[in-house]
Amino acid sequence: MISELPVAVIGAGPVGLAAAAELLERGLTPVIFEAGATPAAAVASWSHIRLFSPWQYDVDAAARRLLVPTGWQEPDAETLPTGAELHDRYLQPLAEVPAIADALHTSTRVLAVSREGLDKTRTGGREDTPFLLRVEDAEGTVTDYRARAVIDASGTWGTPNPLGQAGLPAVGEAEAFTAGLITGPLPDVVGRDRARFAGKHVLVVGAGHSAANTLLALGELAEQEPGTRISWAIRSASAAGVYGGGDLDGLPARGALGSRLRTLVADGRIELHTAFTITGFKTSGTLAVIGSTPYGEKQLEVDLLVPATGFRPDLDLLHEIRLDLDPVVEAPRELGPLIDPEFHSCGTVAPHGARMLSHPEKDFYIVGMKSYGRAPTFLMATGYEQVRSIAAALAGDQQAADDVQLVLPETGVCSTDLGGSCDAPAADGSAAAASCCGTAPEPALEQAASCCGAPETVTAPEPTESSCCSTPEPAFLGIPTGLEHGRSAERES
Repeated sequence: MISELPVAVIGAGPVGLAAAAELLERGLTPVIFEAGATPAAAVASWSHIRLFSPWQYDVDAAARRLLVPTGWQEPDAETLPTGAELHDRYLQPLAEVPAIADALHTSTRVLAVSREGLDKTRTGGREDTPFLLRVEDAEGTVTDYRARAVIDASGTWGTPNPLGQAGLPAVGEAEAFTAGLITGPLPDVVGRDRARFAGKHVLVVGAGHSAANTLLALGELAEQEPGTRISWAIRSASAAGVYGGGDLDGLPARGALGSRLRTLVADGRIELHTAFTITGFKTSGTLAVIGSTPYGEKQLEVDLLVPATGFRPDLDLLHEIRLDLDPVVEAPRELGPLIDPEFHSCGTVAPHGARMLSHPEKDFYIVGMKSYGRAPTFLMATGYEQVRSIAAALAGDQQAADDVQLVLPETGVCSTDLGGSCDAPAADGSAAAASCCGTAPEPALEQAASCCGAPETVTAPEPTESSCCSTPEPAFLGIPTGLEHGRSAERES
């Protein structure tokens, strides 16, 4: 019977592991597929980043209840963890809980999701037919798994936005990346990647917290390593949206980030290029970055470029699934207009759960950073509430599924990788992830901050929900200081 099959969870990041915990608590059996070699592999890649949100918002409630009987010691609620601490003190212990460890397949990439024996065009008996997940392990062995439902929590970390205009790679971008002149997102500038940046001219591209994090790290490196030069390019005409609200921000670490960055620019230690749209690259021993500006073409000669332009969802594995996506941000259709960064640059969205995240394909859900598509302001705590609601729906408790509530700190002033601000639409087309992810304590009531004003207290029946997290530019996911979706690092993986 289809009801006896497991629920497939794609991704073992913060939200994917929370989904597994929520399913177990509801008496459902998860099977978890993680493309990385270890659980929460994306979080491990930005381990040096500190989250904006303290531990009280970073632990899922069902996960906590699974961990406590094992002797797990919950970290101090008010402390801001790094990605490494989030991984080592929470996510890894959670993945080692026997019920989750037995269900977890690492180094296993999901290639496609469909219905057993039915392609996308076949309707008859579809809802009563098991899902089929085709996966590939590290040895290249391909296996088909059957599931009663699918929760896609695979995040967006593996699909960064291109650097060129119009959502396309710039001419020469692939060659520059292959030559090692374009790095991955959120490099550990003063740690494991130090030698790569010391004494070099580095260009950071992007207008979010991920960019800010990298710029601040480069500023620290430049004080210690003579010859290190820093440039910063953004598409918008002003960096005010990145600087944020300073002392007005409800997350102090995030407010301090913008203030420190503003000082570095004002002191001339960072050379800022506004209204700069990359049109091409020329690769030699160094990198020529060609851009259009209101004053004509401009070329920057640099040694390295760090991209911080956000991420987008990978939908290739879902071609045989019937999706209903917003045509703009590629989020579930009902959610899309609420998070469109052209109109919503704050990190808050009314709490939402299973109903708003549903698709024409019954019992299929996209959650976490990936559920926000190309929008940049997702919070980890939002993902935790998403999967709590979905687990309730799959268990047949629709009342609990519809009772979506969330507690979040006041966000104060908004800042995203889109270069937007509270009182004006974002001018930059790049996307990013927001951070400050965390799990709200129970019982839940959302503290949603209005864009630039006092927080509102919101109790929202479905459809509603809240946002603000992610893997560092990350996303997904409690994002690291400077990332909240700035993706400093709560990015979901």
